[in-house]
This record gives sequence, structure tokens and C-alpha cells, in this order.
Amino acid sequence: MTTSDTRKGDRTELLVREIRQAIIAGELKPGGTLRQEELAKAYSTSRMPIREALRVLAGEGLVQLAPNRGAIVAPIDANELRENFEMREAAELLALRLALPHLSNAQIDRAAALQDRIADAGLIEFGRLNKAFHTTLYAPCQRPRLLAHISSLHDVADRYMRFTLARLDYLVKSSDEHRAILDACYRRDTEAALQLTSRHIVEAGKTLERYLLEKEPS
Repeated sequence: MTTSDTRKGDRTELLVREIRQAIIAGELKPGGTLRQEELAKAYSTSRMPIREALRVLAGEGLVQLAPNRGAIVAPIDANELRENFEMREAAELLALRLALPHLSNAQIDRAAALQDRIADAGLIEFGRLNKAFHTTLYAPCQRPRLLAHISSLHDVADRYMRFTLARLDYLVKSSDEHRAILDACYRRDTEAALQLTSRHIVEAGKTLERYLLEKEPS
């Protein structure tokens, strides 16, 4: 790979991160058109890396590409949310099951410190810290592809959390569930940790799904 190719790859990766964050934060609205020329101007780049970044984000489910119509921010959709938390449950329980035999108290302590920050965080910081909490516990599984998959699922989930958490009293419940998961990890109680994590993911997903369905026009 040439130096020029490396730079193009780095630029595309940076654009993916920046556009992803703008979608998750709601700065780019669900259903909104993503015009390459406007994005190129906004991010001071050419259209080619923008086009590549949009393809990556389409693969993550944050952007939809339509032939002859360009790109749009993926709409908020209850079916996508359901698929997301079903996939998260399967992937995260596998990661946690593989990680627990190798999880040190120091690593659990780092997750506990993140939970302390979550308890004092606002909505903007919640998604990033929540993702870091979970991935800290899963890191010892030593499955980089699995962890990358979980990371992508969390990015999509964060978008839904931001969209609804401001309207739901969920942050305290989430923190209580995190502390219960930490306690099970400290005790090396594998089955309890897996059950608590499963309930944490699925109940949150179903709560958000119900909210979205109630808000759909009849």
C-alpha cells in the first residue's frame, strides 16, 4: 500500500467517525438527505472519501443508500431496534462467557470506575461511557472481530438511546443493573453475570421498542 493510499484510508476512517457521531448525536436527522457535495464542504474534503465513508456507515445500518437517489440517514425504526438488541444479546453473552475466566479484578475495577462516571453523566456522555463499560468487561475474550461487531451494534443502539432516554426514566435503572453485573463478575458467578447482562440488554431494548411503537402514527 502506498503512502497516498494510507492517507486516503486514514481520511475515510476519520470521516466515518465524525459522520457517525453526528448521526448518533442527532445532528444529522433521521430520514435526512446526505448530499455528498454538502458533506465534502462541511468536512473540507473531496467527494470520494465522503462516498467511501457513507458506504461504511451503510454497512453499519446508520445510512441508507438508494440507487439514483443518493444517501439518507437511516430512519428510526422499531424493527431495526429489535434486531439490534437481539444481536447484542447473542454477541455480548458470548463475549462475556469467553472473557470471565480471564477477567481480573483490576479490569472489573476499571469497569466500576466507568460506572461511577455514568452515574454522574448526562445524556450526551451516556452512550460513550456505557459502551466503554461493557467492552471493558468483554475485552479479555480475545476475539477482535466479535468485539468490533459489538462496538458497531453499540453505535446503532446509542442512537436509539439518545432518541428516547430524554423521555424515559431509564438512567437510574441502567446504573443499578450495571452494579449488579459488576458484583456477579467480582464473585466470578458466570451464570448470574450472563443472566443479568441478558436482562439488561433485552429489557432496555423492549422498553425503547414499546416507546417507538407507541409514537408511531396510527
